[in-house]
Amino acid sequence: MRAAVCADSWPASTYAAADANVIRAFSERFSGTRSSAAAIPPLTPPPLSLPVTPARRAPWAGKGNHLRLSARAVDIGHLPDNITVIEGESVILRCKIDGDIDKVAVTDEGPYTCSFQARNQPRTSHVYLIVQVPARIVNISQDVSVNEGGTVNLFCLAVGRPEPSVTWKNFKYGLMSEGEFLDITEIRRQQAQDFECITNNGVAPPDTRRVKVTVNYAPVITDVKNMPGQLGKTAVLRCEAMAVPTAMFEWYKDDRRLVENDSTLKIKNEKTRSLLLFNNVTDKHFGNYTCFASNPLGASNASMLLFRPGAVYSRGMGCGGMGTGLAVPICLLLSLLLKI
Repeated sequence: MRAAVCADSWPASTYAAADANVIRAFSERFSGTRSSAAAIPPLTPPPLSLPVTPARRAPWAGKGNHLRLSARAVDIGHLPDNITVIEGESVILRCKIDGDIDKVAVTDEGPYTCSFQARNQPRTSHVYLIVQVPARIVNISQDVSVNEGGTVNLFCLAVGRPEPSVTWKNFKYGLMSEGEFLDITEIRRQQAQDFECITNNGVAPPDTRRVKVTVNYAPVITDVKNMPGQLGKTAVLRCEAMAVPTAMFEWYKDDRRLVENDSTLKIKNEKTRSLLLFNNVTDKHFGNYTCFASNPLGASNASMLLFRPGAVYSRGMGCGGMGTGLAVPICLLLSLLLKI
């Protein structure tokens, strides 16, 4: 089927060609002669470029310039007063005539009005677009290192629509405080851990970030023991110390610092403890030993004995750990017993 063509859109040259062909065809038919063009040639109109004017216009009036319209019907239906959408999504504003906004931005929030002409009567409808933004942490404190007894000030800044809540918690005590700032005064070593900031506004899952707080303190020796030693056998003296930063260990016998100068003695330092290893106990190894632990914040020391089996000694910290006036006489007595 040939599509209907609006003749008013043809140029004058097309009319002239059409008239000549029609006259020639009729002349040949009644005179009995026929040219090679026996039939009236079909007329081929030039391409049309006509402006299209819709019968009804129903524009959405609102913010932005990327509103896409698609007419569905002319009757307007009931619209909610507000429409809520999350930033980055797409929304369809329905007025029986759809208005699509791709990738909604916060700037798209505001009132929108749908107006069109139906049955010769103007129709309008209003809707307010509310744009929500998930809560997100945009700035937070770096990891902190502080000396014991100092003050820690942490912050956690978050944005979102609606306004998000911000809470701080740690994994040992749970919830600590609400708000963007967390202040800890006179911090103790037991409080050294990760602190978690949580922000939430109900639009999406909460956003969380962590800050590690390190508390520095001087070494504290936690475990020393007097040990018996048998001639020709192995023996071990152990010294444990807690410290941040990690302690450095040194060993002394009487007032002389020990070094690994022979095959009978070895010092093994680990993260929180130091071992004094005797590979072959001799008479010279019996006596009082001092463990010295230090870091930039301070030092601590404790004494212990390597004694002959059956000898009388003070249990606990050795001579260096005694805090009474009897410490010196007892140490002298032990020295005499070790030399027997």
